[in-house]
Amino acid sequence: MNYIQQGFTGKLGMWKYVVFAGLFFGFMALNFLGLMLLEKLDPNFNIETLMKEQILEKGANQFLAENLFPFAIGLFALFFWVKYVHKQTLTSFTTSRKKIDWKRIIFAFALWGSVTAIFIFIDYKVSPENYQLNFELEKFLMLALIGILLIPLQTSFEEYFFRGYLMQGLGIVTKNRWFPLIFTSVVFGMLHIANPEVSKLGYGILWYYVGTGFFLGIITLMDEGLELALGFHAANNLITALLVTANWTVFQTDSFLIDLSEPSLGADVYIPVFVVFPILTFIFAKKYKWNNWKEKLTGKITKPVNLKENYRVLEEIGME
Repeated sequence: MNYIQQGFTGKLGMWKYVVFAGLFFGFMALNFLGLMLLEKLDPNFNIETLMKEQILEKGANQFLAENLFPFAIGLFALFFWVKYVHKQTLTSFTTSRKKIDWKRIIFAFALWGSVTAIFIFIDYKVSPENYQLNFELEKFLMLALIGILLIPLQTSFEEYFFRGYLMQGLGIVTKNRWFPLIFTSVVFGMLHIANPEVSKLGYGILWYYVGTGFFLGIITLMDEGLELALGFHAANNLITALLVTANWTVFQTDSFLIDLSEPSLGADVYIPVFVVFPILTFIFAKKYKWNNWKEKLTGKITKPVNLKENYRVLEEIGME
């Protein structure tokens, strides 16, 4: 049984998907409309200024924790909804394998965390004038504690909601794989439109967010599970938050370094999407022996004829 078909193991009902997804998108829409209204009422208002004021008032660590905490609530709410409303196990919500493969999560985290750290180190060595050392032990340790506890919950909510809940739900409704992949990737990217990076760099930065969505969607469908996406996303946000920050990014933290360079929409936006992500996909494909790409990315989704019989067969061959 493939990953999207795992959604059939629970109790289906379009209203269930509409209610939870509607609440999430409704909250995001109200938040975006609220920011637009504030900008209209006060021409001098912008999200970057608001963030700076909040950080000065509360401190970077408290501000970060307050912004991450709603995602933690969202993750546990989604787990509750899937388990008790959809009657679906969290394992089948996560992967098509018998158990959640933590080795996959750790591998993806270690791989991308290492690559991210190396990129930052190289850039620091090549252009030290673009960075300011910001290390303060007490603040950094608090950042590390907050980051390790809350950032994986934030990234996991996004993965479970987009590449999990929506991917399975839309796949079951549309009976194919290509629509959930395109829809979740584009919407994932567009929901970053309120980030301060967009106001600073323009809408071109959305290519990065949409491209990241496609990368995460592709590895989820090809690997028949969320594990690689969970590991990658957690490493991407956590390692960056710990090592470097800038006064125009969504994560402004008491990190090791502050990036002082003037941001621009250039190679650092497009190279990850068109070079780095394909290389990572190739590495994952070789390691986990992916095949049948066309079917896994664009194939049809059918309801298993007999779920109990499928589980019996999977148990016999040690896959369930």
